[in-house]
Parts: sequence; C-alpha cells; structure tokens
Amino acid sequence: QVRLEESGGGLVQAGGSLRLSCTTTDRTFSTYSMGWWRQAPGKEREIVAAISTGGGTTHYADSVKGRFTISRDNAKNAVYLQMTGLKPDDTAVYYCAGGRPFALVVAGTLDLWGRGTQVTVSS
Repeated sequence: QVRLEESGGGLVQAGGSLRLSCTTTDRTFSTYSMGWWRQAPGKEREIVAAISTGGGTTHYADSVKGRFTISRDNAKNAVYLQMTGLKPDDTAVYYCAGGRPFALVVAGTLDLWGRGTQVTVSS
C-alpha cells in the first residue's frame, strides 16, 4: 500500500509563509495526480490544490489562488505546497492525497491519503 508522509506544518503569523512537503517511497508515485486537501475544525474537507502527473496542469481553490503554489518532483517522489500570505482562515490540517486521473483527484475521488500536518495561522 502506498504511504504518503506530510511535513512542514507549524505555527505562523498572518502574512507568513510555509512550505509543505509530501513524500513516498512508492515507485508508482509519478503515475498519480496529486493534491493537497485541508480540513478546519467543524468544517468539511476541501481541496486546496492539485497537480497532474507531469506537473503541467494545476488546479487551485479560489481561496488560495495567487497565494499558494503546488509543485512536484517525480525524481524525489515528492509533492509540495508553497503557501504565502497566510491568513487565519488557512488554519487547518493539511492532507496530501493522490489518485488517477487528474479530473477525479480534483473531484475528490482519491486512492491515497497521508495522515495530515497541522497548519496554524495566528492573527
């Protein structure tokens, strides 16, 4: 079973930046479209960003456009989420997830999930 491990979460002040990383040892990583999802207390899980297998296609939630950037390095079996201009509303547990094909990842049909990393933005 493919295992995804997130890292990079933490506590940051509003306006600050964080970079989340998600890695796996699985050799099939490059065949999965990947995404970042988040869930805030009392709210449903929502997509933040997604990226296609080769990295040429991306999708962002309206709430993070212009602030967050998703990228991947298939040679390192890694996907990243660079977050800038963080707001208190960005506070959530962030999950790395993967699936096939890209459209289903965006739609929320996912085969792989990490355990999540907490991001807390103070005002």
